[in-house]
Amino acid sequence: MKMKKIIAILTIGLSMTACVNEDINSDPNSAYTTVPGSLINYAQKELSDYVNTPSVNENNFRLTMQYWQETTYVNESNYDFTNRNVSNQIFSDNYVNVINNLGKAKDIITAYQPTASELGGWPVNKKNQLAIIDILQVYTFQNLVDTFGNIPYTQAANLSVYPLPVYDDAATIYQNLITRINADIANLDTSGTGFKSFSDGDKYYAGNIAKWKAFANSLKLKLGIAIADANPALAQTTALDAITAGVITSPAGNCQFQYLAASPNFNPLYENLVASGRDDFFAAKPLVDFMNTTNDPRISKYYKPVGGVYVGQVPGQGGEFADFSNIGAFSSTPTTPGVILTYTEVAFYIAEANARWNPGAAAAAYNTAVTASILEWGGTAADATTYIAANPYNAANWKKSIGEQAWVAMYNQALTSWNFWRRLDFPVLTAPATAITNAGGKVPVRMAYPVLEQQANATNWKAASDAIGGDLLTTKLFWDKF
Repeated sequence: MKMKKIIAILTIGLSMTACVNEDINSDPNSAYTTVPGSLINYAQKELSDYVNTPSVNENNFRLTMQYWQETTYVNESNYDFTNRNVSNQIFSDNYVNVINNLGKAKDIITAYQPTASELGGWPVNKKNQLAIIDILQVYTFQNLVDTFGNIPYTQAANLSVYPLPVYDDAATIYQNLITRINADIANLDTSGTGFKSFSDGDKYYAGNIAKWKAFANSLKLKLGIAIADANPALAQTTALDAITAGVITSPAGNCQFQYLAASPNFNPLYENLVASGRDDFFAAKPLVDFMNTTNDPRISKYYKPVGGVYVGQVPGQGGEFADFSNIGAFSSTPTTPGVILTYTEVAFYIAEANARWNPGAAAAAYNTAVTASILEWGGTAADATTYIAANPYNAANWKKSIGEQAWVAMYNQALTSWNFWRRLDFPVLTAPATAITNAGGKVPVRMAYPVLEQQANATNWKAASDAIGGDLLTTKLFWDKF
C-alpha cells in the first residue's frame, strides 16, 4: 500500500482549523488534483485507525465499556477526557481526515472527463464510485452523531463557505442518513467494472460492488436498529427492508482494513501495545469476571492468563502490569485487520430486530449471533453449542440476553459495543468511585463537544448544547430512551 504524501495538505477541517491557507483549495499541485483512489485509500485508513485505535488521545471506548483498564495513568478510565482534549481529536479524525477527503474525491469524480475508451462504462462507474464514497460518509456521520448527538452536518467540511458551521438536529441527521443510504444502494450497479485507480484505492472491498451493496444494506440495518426506541415505525421499515435486500451473511463479507507488517501501516493496536514499548493496558475486571463465570471459550483469545487464571483490575484503578491479564495475542500482531463492520455485528442486529418485531425467530437468531462470534475468535461449533446451552436466550428479558452477549462479542469493536449498551441498558456497568465529578457517578453516555469548538465556534456550540440538554457526559442521545 502506498501512502502518498498527501497528509499535510489534507487538513482542512471545521472551525478548529481556522488558520488553514485556503489557497490550497485551488493549488494545481495539491493532492486534490490526484486520482480519487489516493483520497479513498487515505480516508479508509484514517477511518480504520480511528475506529480501532486504543490511543487514549482519541478512542477510549475499550475503557468506557470496561474491557480494558489503564495501568498507570488512569485519567481516561475515570472519564477525564478533557486532559488530552480527546473530543478535539475525534472531530479532527472524522471531519478532517475522513469526511473532507471523501468529499474531495467526490469532487474529482464529478468533474472527471472520461477518455474515449472509458466513455461507454463511465455513467455506471461514476455512480458506483460516488455511491461508495457516500456510504463511507454515512458511516462516519453516524459515528459522530452516536458520539456527540447534534453535530455539524449540512455545513460540515466546507470551511471556505462555512468557517463556523451550525450544528444539525441529530434525529433529523439520522433520517437524512437513511435517505442517503437508500439512494446509494439504488445507485450501486454490479454491471460496472470500476477504474483501476479507484479499485486500488478501495482497501475495504477492492471495488467489489456486490460486497459494497451488502455492506450498505448492513449499514442501513445498523441505522434502523439504532433508532428503534426513538422512531419505531421508521426503524422497523428500515431494518427489515435492509435484511430483505441482503446484508452481510458470512465473514467473507466483513468490512475491514488489512494492515501491513511495517510501520507506519501496521495495526494501531500493535502500534500502541507493542511498537510503543509501553505497558499501558491490561484486562478490566467486569468482562473477565463475566467470561470466567460463563466459561466463555473466547477468553483465551481476548486475554492472556496470569498464573493459569484470568484476572482483571477494577475499573478506574491502576496496578502492576504483571499482576493482571494482558491483552490477547491479536493485539500484538501488526497485520491484524482493522474492523469496520462484521458479520457478527450484523447477526446481533438481526437478533435484536427479531426480538423487537418477530419474537418467534429471536432465539434462533440469538444462537446464530453468539455462534458467529465464537467462530470469529477461533472457537468451534461444538464450543458454541455448549456455551449457548449454558447461556440460552431469555425471551422474557431479551435486552439482557442480547445486550450481555453483544458486549462480549463486540470486544474488539468498542464503539459498536457502546451503542448496544446505551440502547439495551445491558450489561449493568458501574462507574468507578474515583470517576471525575462531571460524570455524575455514571458511565458516560456521550462525549462532550471539543474544547476548540467551544472557543472558536461558541455561538453554534452553545445552541447545540442547549438543544440536547447540556454538553455533558450524562446527556442522553435522542435514541437513548431508557
